Parts: sequence; structure tokens; C-alpha cells
Amino acid sequence: MRSGSHDRPSDRTTGEFERARVPSSAVAATGLVGGYAVARWTGKRPLGGVVLGAAGLAAGRERHRRGGVRAAAGLGALYLAGFAGAHPPARKVGAWPAVVGAAAVVAAAAWATADRA
Repeated sequence: MRSGSHDRPSDRTTGEFERARVPSSAVAATGLVGGYAVARWTGKRPLGGVVLGAAGLAAGRERHRRGGVRAAAGLGALYLAGFAGAHPPARKVGAWPAVVGAAAVVAAAAWATADRA
């Protein structure tokens, strides 16, 4: 809640409700794993791409709101690098370990650079 005159939800007269804040690092990691899971289990790669893209946009929007354009661009670059970076190791260690590993790296880096503050 915002500090000031609105201390309790019942005191809100404007109808404005604050959204729960989910760390952008968690959204990004979930998008990478979820996008792959949807593509794998449905057999439709474009559908997995929709999940991947939606989560990326949501994470970027939250990062932009908290840190501005540069922070959002940095997260976007990290997210794309995680997506692309999961492909080469997937041939050696398997798809799931590669995707989970990439998601963990993206989440850790995103958390360390902005979400922990």
C-alpha cells in the first residue's frame, strides 16, 4: 500500500488497488520454463513462443516500472540470451536440464541486478 491517507483497503475511495508485485526474475524464469513446457507438451512451438513472449513482456513491464528503460532493455537482452543459450547445451545434457539451467541463470542475474533491492 502507499503511505499516506490510504492505510487500509477499506479506506480506498478511488477504487485503485495495488497489484501484487512479483519479482521480474521469477516471471522471466517461469516464462522460459513454461514456454518450453507448453511447446513440448502441446507439440506446438508457436504456442510455447506465445507463453515465452507474454512472460517476457510482463517481466519487462515490471522492470521498466521499477527501473526505467535501461533496466527493462537489460532484462530483455538477458531473457533472449537465456532462450538462445539453452539450445546448444540441450544437445549434450538434454532439453529440460538446459532450459532449467538457463532459467536459473536468468533469474539469478535478474534478481541480483534489480529485484533484491
